[in-house]
Amino acid sequence: MTDFDEDVVIVGSGFGGSVAALRLAEKGYRVRVYEAGRRFEDDDFAKTSWNVRRYLWAPALGCHGVQRIHRLPHVMILAGAGVGGGSLNYANTLYQPGKAFFEDPQWQGIARWETELAPHYATAKRMLGVVEHYPHKGPVERIMAGAADDLGVGSTFRHAPVGVWFGKPGERTPDPFFGGEGPDRTGCTLCGNCMVGCRVGAKNTLMKNYLALAERRGVAIEALRTVSEVRELPGGGFAVTTQRSGAWFRRARRTVTARQVVLAAGTWGTQQLLHRMKESGALPRISGAVGRLTRTNSEALDGAVATRVPESLQLARGVAITTSFHVDERTHVENVRYGPGSNLMGALATVLVPGDRPLGVRLRSLITQVLRSPLRQFRLGSLRRWSERGIIALVMQTADNSLTLSLRRRFGRLVMTSAQGHGEPNPRYLPQAHTAAAAIAARVQDEGGVPTAARGSWPEVFGIPLTAHFLGGAVISASPADGVIDPYHRVWGHPGLHVVDGSAVPANPGVNPSLTITALAERALSYWPREGADDRRPPQSAS
Repeated sequence: MTDFDEDVVIVGSGFGGSVAALRLAEKGYRVRVYEAGRRFEDDDFAKTSWNVRRYLWAPALGCHGVQRIHRLPHVMILAGAGVGGGSLNYANTLYQPGKAFFEDPQWQGIARWETELAPHYATAKRMLGVVEHYPHKGPVERIMAGAADDLGVGSTFRHAPVGVWFGKPGERTPDPFFGGEGPDRTGCTLCGNCMVGCRVGAKNTLMKNYLALAERRGVAIEALRTVSEVRELPGGGFAVTTQRSGAWFRRARRTVTARQVVLAAGTWGTQQLLHRMKESGALPRISGAVGRLTRTNSEALDGAVATRVPESLQLARGVAITTSFHVDERTHVENVRYGPGSNLMGALATVLVPGDRPLGVRLRSLITQVLRSPLRQFRLGSLRRWSERGIIALVMQTADNSLTLSLRRRFGRLVMTSAQGHGEPNPRYLPQAHTAAAAIAARVQDEGGVPTAARGSWPEVFGIPLTAHFLGGAVISASPADGVIDPYHRVWGHPGLHVVDGSAVPANPGVNPSLTITALAERALSYWPREGADDRRPPQSAS
């Protein structure tokens, strides 16, 4: 029998990779996790988003923060970086999708997914410490409820399920979730900087649950190591090569061998590896379906901004996302906030333009609005106290639209690119988002007494929407012709290789996907045998 350095190597430490790390350690496997980002203690996070070196991820430029930004021709992507992946900068919002997601044709015939995943959603909620309804009521929550009423959908308004330890604000408490085995926690102070990185210690990041417990069971986590190659070995198993993240020189390449590999590098990272390894021949049997059914959650980021701070409203106080409502049966709207001082993301905001018109018309609309009221537009566009002057509207849909990602050569390098895929065209903008933003703006103005306007984003002006929930491209399928992984998350043609992150998600959930990624990973790992035991999963030829 071949000797391997590890039983399992996991690429990435987000919602899928963290589940894999803990559950495989519990089953007796030797596990090593590689994470491209750095490790953060609570005090290491940026105080505000203006601390660019600690907030943005651009390691080649000396920035080792939590916020990644990727761009494709059809979408701009906001993602996470660091040990704990997207949990470090996500909005701790943990919704379960509706029936449309579970009944999507891509996977409907494989299992009764809503029933099959129910116990794994329950486990995920327990592990992530979900509070089913955000417990505080304030001006933002009142404004969102009022906007829903104004749109005639007040019955759909609810307080969001969030993964936060509220406890007593600012008070440190011994682990309240895992019988003392987890880290101490500090009660939420409602500072609003969840997405910059929780310096309080209240946010239930993966370092507070799955990864903390995994390390107690002997899992090794190597930070600032980027996986550059996964190669199948002739005799079975894999060689995994890593290098120092962002290094121009002295990349310190190292290779370890593993009996099995779990890809959980986030949709962008996992797709990069799969595309490149298929292209290079390192993993030659990867399905030609890789890159298909890449989803953006049919998403838009618009909002409402006042010309000055409506002091009575305290718009920046609370956790990042606290409420939501449905504009229609497939369109979900959430309020989003950053804390005081975290104004950098406001640079992406600009006037709303008619998204259904040609680029020239959109640009003329922008210029006309600026020239018509330059002082007002200057005030709306100012970054000074931006987080305290408005409400971001995160809008998501269950619409069946997608992109297809592939590699192309640019300046001698292979890079990912996008094309319209299966289903409806991936939207350049969402009219429902404009409608919701206008309703929220009207409520802010009425309650705050300060002129307020609905706002869009610069990428949207150029027909490139923003998404914080990039999904798919290596989806669950009944056959290799239809997707990249089988119902047990094994890569078709390479059954020792597994995908357990957002790239496995086959449809737009229309809500924040973190809970679903966690539940899918819990289900996938529940089928793994204990180390040394017989594998009861059917061989792929019988799947």
